Parts: sequence; structure tokens; C-alpha cells
Amino acid sequence: MSQATFPAIRHDWSTSEVRALFALPFMDLIVRAQAAHRAHHEPNTVQMSTLLSIKTGACPEDCAYCPQSVRFDTGVEAEALLQVAVVRAAAERAKAAGATRFCMGAAYRSPKARELAIIAQMVAEVRALGLETCATLGMLEPQQAETLKQAGLDYYNHNLDTSAQFYGQIISTRTYQARLDTLAAVRAAGIKVCCGGIVGLGESQGDRAELLRTLANLPEHPESVPINQLVKVPGTPLADAPDVDPFDFVRTIAVARLLMPRAHVRLSAGREAMSDELQALCFLAGANSIFYGEKLLTTGNPDVTRDRQLFARLGLRAESAPAPAAASARGGEVAGVAAC
Repeated sequence: MSQATFPAIRHDWSTSEVRALFALPFMDLIVRAQAAHRAHHEPNTVQMSTLLSIKTGACPEDCAYCPQSVRFDTGVEAEALLQVAVVRAAAERAKAAGATRFCMGAAYRSPKARELAIIAQMVAEVRALGLETCATLGMLEPQQAETLKQAGLDYYNHNLDTSAQFYGQIISTRTYQARLDTLAAVRAAGIKVCCGGIVGLGESQGDRAELLRTLANLPEHPESVPINQLVKVPGTPLADAPDVDPFDFVRTIAVARLLMPRAHVRLSAGREAMSDELQALCFLAGANSIFYGEKLLTTGNPDVTRDRQLFARLGLRAESAPAPAAASARGGEVAGVAAC
């Protein structure tokens, strides 16, 4: 099916329309999502990102799912910000393993000026290797986003996590609007947006629909939309959360693909616990990005060998690295990172 047969990209989805997509018969939803995927993306290709925790633990926030919160006893030890050379070496290894995007994550509410200056150096070093760059550092003010842009940052990750209505049951230390404000600051600086959510927090299907509707109705769709399955970590308030029905998870991937057809929809956290068959369904539903490597910040991820074997079985291949961006008119981009 050609792209011309699809309606224009929309930013005015109603709640009833999105809920109707979730209510479609499973097979009908998958067929529609796969058709939308093929209209906007090269089939059988997957964008490969690697994520490195550059500063771990001691986060003051109370996100109920997060093992890095200082409020929960999860066994995660606080670690200082890594040295720039250590991050560059990790990026070199990631590139050699096939990643095209390198994401740096730090457990901050918001980075301080000194920390941001060091992270800007990391961004420049990673981008000099020819990798796309992404960072996730908590909330950003407009000037902080500008600093990262000038360093060469390609993407910034800042997830909404869930619907605005359910959000208060998961986090009390940061408002939903604060998250939206950070996304606006990132956009204004000219950085691409990576933004998605988590399935399995105890939310309803209506909450999942509302999360995706909020993302799809932004003035510009996120270029990357990570769909995470909750990793239940002992010591966090959600350690005993009920399991998500696998088909409900796949539905979320498929609806994200239909609402934001040009985005890379990332099959993100939780992959370690997913069977090959479930991952295959997610790719069929329109997922076309993964984190590649053995660790996501502080939680596990399928190792490189398993991913390569799965790709071979499914006939999938890594998406080619994009051409380097031209120099920025605002002061010259240097070199970049990836998205959570």
C-alpha cells in the first residue's frame, strides 16, 4: 500500500478514535499497523540503539517503577558521573557491535551547570565517532537544551510514562506539565524528541490510549516513541504489579504505529523477559527500533548474540546509520547520543 493512500499525518485525535483503535479485533489492528509501517518505513529493518548509564542512582524523584530512586531500597549503589573517556570507549564498542545511536542516561531531577558541561563534552565525543546521539537527564530548562544542541545532541529522551489522569498514582515529585515543558524546550532548541511510556504500571487500557493520544497530538510527533514493559524491581512500589497481557502490549505498539506512522517505535525496556515470538509480534505491529546490548541503565536486556539470532530467524536487518547532519546555523554541531 502506498503512502498516498493514507490520510495526512494528524495531530487532532479524539479519545473515542484512539479507544476505537484499541478495540479493533487483534488481527485487523495488526494488519492496519503493518500497512502503515510499510507506507512510511523500509520493511524488515530495525534501528539499533545502545544505552549507557553515565550517572547511576541517588535520584531524588519518587517514580514508583524506578530502582534508581533514593527513596527505595533496591540495591542500586549511587555512582558518580562517568569520565568522558570512559563514555567514548563504550560508544566505540557499541558502534563496533552494530549500534547506530548511543544514548546516555543520568539519574538526575535536572542536571546542574557543571554536570551539563561535562555531558556536553561526552555528546561531542560520541558524535565525532559518527553515531547519532541521545541523552536522558531529567528536566531541562530552555538554556540547558540549547547547550546540548550546541554540543551536537541529536535526540533527547523524556518519557510521559502514562496518561495525565493516572500519572499522580506513579509520581508525586514532578508534574505532568513539567514533562511537557521539557519536551517543548527540547523542540525549541532544535533537538529531536524521544518520548513514550510504560505499560504495566497498573494503568487501564484507557490510560494507554490517552498517553498515545497526548503524544500524537503534540505539535510535532516524537521522532522516537519507546514503549516499555514494566521491569518489576524488588524494593520498588511496583515490584508486585500484575503481569501485562502480551496481546495488550502488542496492541499498544500497533496503536502507536497508527497514530505516529513516521516515528521509530522502540521496543524498549522489558525485552529480556519477552519470548522471541512476542518480540516478533511487536515487530509485525510496527516496532522498528530496539536497545541493543546487555543492559538498560540498571536492568537487563537481551544480549547481542540472542538479538542477532532472532534477527536472522525473522529476516530482519539493522537500519543503516543516517548521514551526518550538516553544521548547525546556531553555532555548529559537533557529535551526538541516543534515546531511552
